[in-house]
Amino acid sequence: MSINEKVVVYVTQSCPFCVMAQRLLDAKNVTYRVIDVGRERTLWAEMAEKSGRQTVPQIFIGSHHVGGFDDLSLADKRGEIDMLLKKLN
Repeated sequence: MSINEKVVVYVTQSCPFCVMAQRLLDAKNVTYRVIDVGRERTLWAEMAEKSGRQTVPQIFIGSHHVGGFDDLSLADKRGEIDMLLKKLN
């Protein structure tokens, strides 16, 4: 399994927090899969079931649900994102 399949970001096209989450991951040179749930109710339902949340973005690293952008940013400041990414390799 490539890292692309291990890091998943659920987004919508009009979400500024989605853009910020992707920029944070891009700055870390992380390859990730983007799932646009904006026009797909089934994908939105999948995201909500997996995350327990109805908002975007929702970020997963491996089986770990990081949360939304605020959660991602805070976890990054704590060094937790780098640790989670290392576990994927």
